[in-house]
Amino acid sequence: MRAEAAGDPGPWRQQALLGRGRWDADALRDVVREHVIEHLGTEDGVLVVDETDFLKKGQASCGVGRQYTGSAGKITNCQIGVFAPSISARGHAFIDRALYLPKDWTSNRERLWQTHVPDDVVFATKPALASMMIERSIEAGEPFRWVAADSVYGVGDVEHTLRRAGIGYVLGVKGNHWFGSWATDPLIAGEAKDIAANLPEQTWPRLSAGRGTKGERLYDWAYLPLAI
Repeated sequence: MRAEAAGDPGPWRQQALLGRGRWDADALRDVVREHVIEHLGTEDGVLVVDETDFLKKGQASCGVGRQYTGSAGKITNCQIGVFAPSISARGHAFIDRALYLPKDWTSNRERLWQTHVPDDVVFATKPALASMMIERSIEAGEPFRWVAADSVYGVGDVEHTLRRAGIGYVLGVKGNHWFGSWATDPLIAGEAKDIAANLPEQTWPRLSAGRGTKGERLYDWAYLPLAI
């Protein structure tokens, strides 16, 4: 299918490139990012941080292990990658990626050597990987006004990185995350799920999060100035 898309008469050119060619994956990442900045970048763009998983059998693939996977909705054998797509009115494209290596991989140098992992690679959480990708994007001059991520990345490394850089963010948190008050009257504090459950019905306007394949994606929203 890749060969067909490229107009090749057979698969051997793609096989040579991917299987026998010697190339620098990080250098290629930088080339792609430069292309995206030039052709898709806008000052009001959004950088999204999210992860995806690759279901696997066996233990030979780098980083594979029994981990929670959202696609299967359970703990199963898979690899997990953290990705950073850039999104603007001009389009969207992936500009960075990182393979998550669990501790049972990073603590086994023989296993890392067998899968050609560089010697300087150490354990990093998924939020730490995301923070490094955000910092690389900033250093490369990728224009974005906001960063969006789900609750895996909502509190901690990613937030601190964005605060230091002065970049806005929309980050999810878990239902049991504790919020304090921020000059609200009456004062509001407690776990996120309890605060949401106790808000008056009129506090929740129904707004669109953009069009999807089945039309407008409508959600109920509420705004509260809270301290995390």
